[in-house]
Amino acid sequence: MTEKKNKPSWTYEKIYWESGFYNVAGVDEVGRGPLAGPVVAAAVIIPSNSLDGDNWVNELRDSKLLTENKREQLAHIIRQSCSYGLGVVSAQIIDQINIRNATLLAMKNAVTALDIQADALLIDGRDGIESKLPQKKIIEGDNSSYSIAAASILAKVTRDRMMKKLDILFPGYALAKNKGYPTTQHRTALYELGYTNIHRLSFGPVRDVLLKRFASS
Repeated sequence: MTEKKNKPSWTYEKIYWESGFYNVAGVDEVGRGPLAGPVVAAAVIIPSNSLDGDNWVNELRDSKLLTENKREQLAHIIRQSCSYGLGVVSAQIIDQINIRNATLLAMKNAVTALDIQADALLIDGRDGIESKLPQKKIIEGDNSSYSIAAASILAKVTRDRMMKKLDILFPGYALAKNKGYPTTQHRTALYELGYTNIHRLSFGPVRDVLLKRFASS
């Protein structure tokens, strides 16, 4: 789960540091694929005093490689030790502007929400965001950069908590378990219960239910 090949480093951060850009924010998102719930992004600036020695930073990984308990532990430390910002874009906005643009908007909002000004950005993925700041796009950045890995963990934990709360408001879809992703149980519930106002109507399985109900009305 935490093999050396999946261990991030400071390589990309150091490129900016050596050019005088000291507050480097890692940016990542979670929630592109679910049928329900928001897309959530996080931006994290890890303080320079966390760089030395064997500490919590060395435990950072792509959030998908960590257990839920480890993500929760690290997210708590990130909130206590780092500057961070969160961006949340709802299912309704996703339907209006599409998931790609919603993801970029969530990332932009996360950067804007940082409590200190970033000097440069390290962004997970192929796409940059609307910003005047220098930015580096890194495919699988959560496996390459400690800052992006921290952002991936914080975004994942934040969204998972949101989905657990939504599960209480919208029972029957097992959102606490599937986090809105298109599992067999979730798809079955969609056809039996219909869609809710947290479902993404522009996504195929939800759209199919919408069209089916429209046709039968």
